[in-house]
Amino acid sequence: MKKELTIFKALSDETRLRILVLLSERELCVCQLEAALGLSQARVSRHLTVLRNAGLVHDRREGLWIFYSLACPENELEKSVHRILKSCFKKDRSFKEDISNMRKCLDIPREELPRAQGNRGGKA
Repeated sequence: MKKELTIFKALSDETRLRILVLLSERELCVCQLEAALGLSQARVSRHLTVLRNAGLVHDRREGLWIFYSLACPENELEKSVHRILKSCFKKDRSFKEDISNMRKCLDIPREELPRAQGNRGGKA
């Protein structure tokens, strides 16, 4: 029951849901999530830690970059979360805007993303 509670707590935050919807599209690094969501690196990293601790995201290192993706579902609850992310939330206007922003940032080299983002960063 503890794992389920951890998952529901992780899902109870709008920013974490926004991150999960983007990761349901593709693997992303922190700077790409920052740019797509208009949030600070510290805020994105804090939310990714909660999601990783809940077993909802997986990370991998490639040189200096850490990439995040949805973790493979291990049980029915996690499978349901994946289904909901891929269907329900993507219909919401704010999530569609995040996905559009993500697609735009994919055209920018990762090294340039913090500069391209400028002062868009949100509150940490």
